[in-house]
Amino acid sequence: MTSTLDRPSSSASIEPPKPLPPRSPIGRVRDIFTSPRSGPVLVTALLFVAVFLIGGARYRGFFSGQVFLNLFVDNSYLIVLAVGMTFVILTGGIDLSVGAVVAVSTMIAASLLQSGWSPGVVIPLILVLTSFLGLLVGLMIHVFKVQPFIATLAAMFLARGLCYVISKDSISINEPTFVALAVTRIPLGGGLSITPSVVIALVVVVIAVWVLGFTRFGRTVYALGGSEQSGILMGLPVARTKVIVYVVSGFCSGLAGVLFSLYTLSGYPLTAVGTELDAIAAVVIGGTLLAGGYGFVLGSVLGVLVLGVIQTIITFEGTLSSWWTRIFIGGLLLVFIILQKVLTARRR
Repeated sequence: MTSTLDRPSSSASIEPPKPLPPRSPIGRVRDIFTSPRSGPVLVTALLFVAVFLIGGARYRGFFSGQVFLNLFVDNSYLIVLAVGMTFVILTGGIDLSVGAVVAVSTMIAASLLQSGWSPGVVIPLILVLTSFLGLLVGLMIHVFKVQPFIATLAAMFLARGLCYVISKDSISINEPTFVALAVTRIPLGGGLSITPSVVIALVVVVIAVWVLGFTRFGRTVYALGGSEQSGILMGLPVARTKVIVYVVSGFCSGLAGVLFSLYTLSGYPLTAVGTELDAIAAVVIGGTLLAGGYGFVLGSVLGVLVLGVIQTIITFEGTLSSWWTRIFIGGLLLVFIILQKVLTARRR
């Protein structure tokens, strides 16, 4: 016989778990800034605003719309280069050949235009050739398991050597259509203007944002950077994606070379020496993890603008050597790498 003490009380009920207390606004902001995805990008944005305001407070004429637009005008080629580098670094790779590819692109453009070729033929030819070089690099990395550092280093020597095969001297560009495009300014009103190169660079950025954020290829790029083995187990086209990102980088390098040719109206074998390091620095400062898996194209654009505003401040100062740009970039790069390490360690 069961006693009444053994029977469950009809009035007894199981209490539901208490909801977690809502996060305070300060806590939510702290979570955003300590996230490895959004934290570095927000820090870069705040850094850009702070440096630009400091320049505006220190130098007369600095805080103006045209100075801001000139950051895009002077760095349109680097923005395109950083977009291609973002794709590569998101997969956990690296591309050291982009500066040399920019140089060989300017040499091909200058030599062919000087020989009477049409820009409508020269520009697509450059993009095809540089994309093919990126394809060869991607296949070398995937098929022969060559480390990206070594494969792209070999491509860098190849491209830089081809510059000297074309010519050891600077080649001027005098083709009328190309020159007209180079000197064209697009008015924005109020005395402000940009160049066609800025429009091209922004179109590339928009396309890259869409590809990485809203396509299967973009999701595979992030998955490949997070864990290549997990991507394979999930049935993602890892091999194809690994090759295509270097094609994208090659295409962007060729397009950046064309934009640089429009900026300088010349081709020179020593063009863009060390620019690959500027592109990598812009991507890292923009919040993309060197290990891959985290990052945004817009963050890379912010990284380019930070480098540009530092160069502009040094130009306004007038008494500082241009090598101070490298010093500041090196310091920022070190700070952001440490920041990435701290944020990713906190999330483990």
